[in-house]
Amino acid sequence: MLEPMNIEAMHPGKMHRWGVLVVEDDSRARAFFEASVQRSASLYWLGSAGTVHEALAWMAQTTIIPDVLLVDLGMPDGSGLDVIREAVARFPGCEPLVISVFGDEENVLASIEAGAVGYIHKDAAPEDIAQTIVEMKAGASPISPMIARRVLAKYRSLQLAGTLAAAPPEAALGNTAPSLLSAREHEVLTLIARGFSYAEIARLKGLSVHTVQTHIKNLYGKLAVHSKSEAVFEATRLGLLSHPG
Repeated sequence: MLEPMNIEAMHPGKMHRWGVLVVEDDSRARAFFEASVQRSASLYWLGSAGTVHEALAWMAQTTIIPDVLLVDLGMPDGSGLDVIREAVARFPGCEPLVISVFGDEENVLASIEAGAVGYIHKDAAPEDIAQTIVEMKAGASPISPMIARRVLAKYRSLQLAGTLAAAPPEAALGNTAPSLLSAREHEVLTLIARGFSYAEIARLKGLSVHTVQTHIKNLYGKLAVHSKSEAVFEATRLGLLSHPG
């Protein structure tokens, strides 16, 4: 159930303070975030929701515009991504900050596309989350180093895919492709280079995610690599990728 709004939000005083709404299903995490916000002279606590439904209901009826949305992605009744999208659409000045156990590139990029300004892995969450929020409102985009590394890897992968798209088909196609990779492995690799997720590849090709993962494991072995970005790089170097268009 949504916790009551901080009455200070109605009368924040002369000094400007940033209102913070938290969407987090873990009660201990909510208490930790609240304590940090309440200690800050630059922030005030609007309240918290433990489900997507509660958060959306709060935003639908509130007369107070939140400045910051502190949100987890893994909620019991859905995804925090839906909360981010609604917050950004309803309150253009609201800046969402994700704090989640999910550290994979798909969730990170999906959060950024939805409108998140920062992304912190829970294992690397700072002791004083209020200071991180204040820095974000001052123009920073807080992101955990591990998350940043994965985003950069994804960016490099997409860059390589863009390079392939601009290259002549004969330059991208290599004589070794049929002998090294199976036709299905080659299709999967091409879609990886274009930035598709495992689930998206499965839907496009009418396969199960497990089957897609098996193809990826096999082509990793053949290319002697351990990640999608490495696979794209090595396949490009060997001339194994066809035109991704």
